[in-house]
Amino acid sequence: MSGAECSRMELLLQADHDGELDVAATAELAAHLMGCAACRERQAELAGLSQRLRSDVPAMGASELLRARVAAMGVARPARVTSRRPVMWGAGLALAASLVLVLVPRGEDGLLDAIAASHIRALQPGHLTDVVSSDHHVVRPWFDGRLDFAPPVKELAAVGFPLIGGRLDYLGGRPVAALSYRRGAHVIDLYIWPGEASGSEMRSGYRVLGWSSGGMRLWAVSDAEPGEMEQFRRSWLEMP
Repeated sequence: MSGAECSRMELLLQADHDGELDVAATAELAAHLMGCAACRERQAELAGLSQRLRSDVPAMGASELLRARVAAMGVARPARVTSRRPVMWGAGLALAASLVLVLVPRGEDGLLDAIAASHIRALQPGHLTDVVSSDHHVVRPWFDGRLDFAPPVKELAAVGFPLIGGRLDYLGGRPVAALSYRRGAHVIDLYIWPGEASGSEMRSGYRVLGWSSGGMRLWAVSDAEPGEMEQFRRSWLEMP
């Protein structure tokens, strides 16, 4: 990869780390990372720094004075903040010379928010699928060479969840598979990548439901009814 291209990807990496990339830029970054070991290493460095900040830097609630000042600005619910000790970045660059107030680092809650946000973006015209097909024999091979794992693709039309297609997405600091299914007027996006997942929460008006199967973590998101989401999960697990 060229130095100029990697320099541009460095900006995208940092924007992605802050949750600021749109769908097009996310896909571009994911494609670049697949073929660039240097940028993957840089991505790992950013993730490691974030982890160290979460584990090593103590957090505290906002002071009463800060809360009062925020309330005076007309904000109903002051954001929780955390104090940071000075942090050094790269070759001696001081990110903070004294006390700095920043938002609490994103954890699993941040991932669930990102899943909901990705689903909302995908619902915009032209963003839902990169490969359109109800045949898993078409959708599954499309991911070959685009991901470093083989995502399972299942046809669930027989139980009321027809497959629409698939796309490449980017979550949790890596490229992931996204499968789209339909349930009546509702779209269910299913995000898949290696690991473990569990839980069920609402994010931005959408239910995010997680489970694990075959060494993969799966997160389904939709505005479908909770019972339908659970039926989708059970159907996925029962379908060979």
